[in-house]
Amino acid sequence: MATIIPWLKTPAPSQAGISTRLTAQVLLGLTLFTAGCSGAQVSLENQFPTPLLEPIPINAGIVLNEQLLSYNHNEEIPGSGKFNIDIGSAQRNMFSRLGEGLFSEYRVLGQLAGNETVDAIYDTCPGTRVEALPADLAAQASSRDLVWGPHESFVEAWAGDPAVRHEGSTGGVLTALGQFLVDSGEVEFLLHAKAGGNDPTFGQPHVSETAAEVLAGAGSRYGPTAVLQTVHQNLDKGRPFAFVGKPCDISALRALARRDARVNQLIKYFLTPVCGGFASPKATEAFIENHHGVQKPEIESFRYRGFGCPGPTTFKTADGQSHAATYTEYWGEDEKSWNVPWRCKICPDGIGEGADIAAADNWPGGAPDPAIEADDPGTNAVIVRTKAGADLVARAVAAGYLVTGSRLDADHMSTVQPHQVKKRQAARARWDGMASQGRMTPRTHGLRLDALRETLSDEVYEAQRKGTAQRIQDGRAGEERPKAKNGL
Repeated sequence: MATIIPWLKTPAPSQAGISTRLTAQVLLGLTLFTAGCSGAQVSLENQFPTPLLEPIPINAGIVLNEQLLSYNHNEEIPGSGKFNIDIGSAQRNMFSRLGEGLFSEYRVLGQLAGNETVDAIYDTCPGTRVEALPADLAAQASSRDLVWGPHESFVEAWAGDPAVRHEGSTGGVLTALGQFLVDSGEVEFLLHAKAGGNDPTFGQPHVSETAAEVLAGAGSRYGPTAVLQTVHQNLDKGRPFAFVGKPCDISALRALARRDARVNQLIKYFLTPVCGGFASPKATEAFIENHHGVQKPEIESFRYRGFGCPGPTTFKTADGQSHAATYTEYWGEDEKSWNVPWRCKICPDGIGEGADIAAADNWPGGAPDPAIEADDPGTNAVIVRTKAGADLVARAVAAGYLVTGSRLDADHMSTVQPHQVKKRQAARARWDGMASQGRMTPRTHGLRLDALRETLSDEVYEAQRKGTAQRIQDGRAGEERPKAKNGL
């Protein structure tokens, strides 16, 4: 899941170069007028005005292919001679000026990778396509719910090992399942997220081959975490593994499976937390500085939650000092105060519709009670979507890695995850608001967004649609483009 960025790809002149040919014709006329009957070679000057327009509040990439950049108009006119007009040399500057006038942020790019690579990106990126379960797995499900999708069961669960239950974000379910899979030898490793990398508030992909390594990755990562960054390298190993990632990561893998058969051959289980979105890096930095008087570069380690349910947000500085805050001090009292990126606000699937198993927080009303959270041992509300997931849960319980409690139902899930219900019901309205402003919206498979839209009143639908459109008009519907260390 990343920001949806419209890429404006200029066509090859042979296909649609109307403006290029028009420019050439105008220049040819001027050249004939000034050159008489001797022919000429002309290079287009590189000075172009910036369009005097109100910039559209989007980030845009303008792709100039090699044909356009090297285009020469050649023509021989009887009685006048041969004419060669070099138009391509001026294209980069012309489109730079165009981007400056049209978009709030833009970048002129060189030739992208081949069409096959671009097609693969559009076919798998969760910003352009969102996948639920493959149709054959969805058809096998014992039950279905309009909001919560195909499933085998909803059940309370927690890790059988009290230490794992305490260290995990809620009840340690995903950690316990990962440990069971590597200990049993059913998979050779687990690909999941772990704290670390250049920024301690971010996460990074990690391969765990032992239960201890799996436990070292326990705890939510609310900072940006690209777990799929190494997925091709891990598929290249040819070894069976399990995957734990965000719902958007699961969606990307399900889409990738249609292009790469190794995904279904090697990834034995797709596991996910139910996700409300990740935290804006700027919001986390402000929290660190405003609440604790610490500058982010001083931080050596950062943990968002765990060691309780939800457990404290803690970090340490290089000089050994520790700082802590409660979950609600970090996130706020309710979802209105969540500082999540635009992509998370319009996400249609925070509940992991493509996963075998999704583990959710189990707090009535959707937030922990500060009065009792210190004594909460942690219990997940688990969505068991597939028969493979149901079999995994049963075997993990039999082996003592997992404990299950009460059977739950869709109403209970909606009670403990009310923000997920609202976001799913509003997804179509928000996307319609995006479309009304010329924004691209993702393709979807199996998410029932049109039927969910019908659960909204016309008034709520219009409020969501217009609110989204207004955000875009106000320039509040995007994200700052990350900048590499070299400044590019």
